[in-house]
Amino acid sequence: QVQLVESGGGLMQAGGSLRLSCTASGSIYRINTMRWYRRTPGKQRELVASITSGGITNYAEFVKGRFTISRDNAENTVYLQMTSLKPEDTAVYYCSADINLTWYQYNEYWGQGTQVTVSS
Repeated sequence: QVQLVESGGGLMQAGGSLRLSCTASGSIYRINTMRWYRRTPGKQRELVASITSGGITNYAEFVKGRFTISRDNAENTVYLQMTSLKPEDTAVYYCSADINLTWYQYNEYWGQGTQVTVSS
């Protein structure tokens, strides 16, 4: 069984910063790509950022230059440092990870989500 647990969400004024964390636990053989998504009411879930096990990152255009994704492989943790927050960043943020429980098969696992609210 694998669990992803997010933390770090909350209420912040526009222009402020927050850091989200997501830690995977369980019978993990290997963690591959880790991602942050977000979902706002009435909108589809959108990919915010991703990072491979080797540290290659990708960002959605709407967060480039403001958000930074990083990971600590020893701690099975991925972070999302969010700066220059805007009201439109308000969303539930979810982490996901491609996790191998065995050497030959992986599945994508999801966290429960953490609310980020940015006030103007």
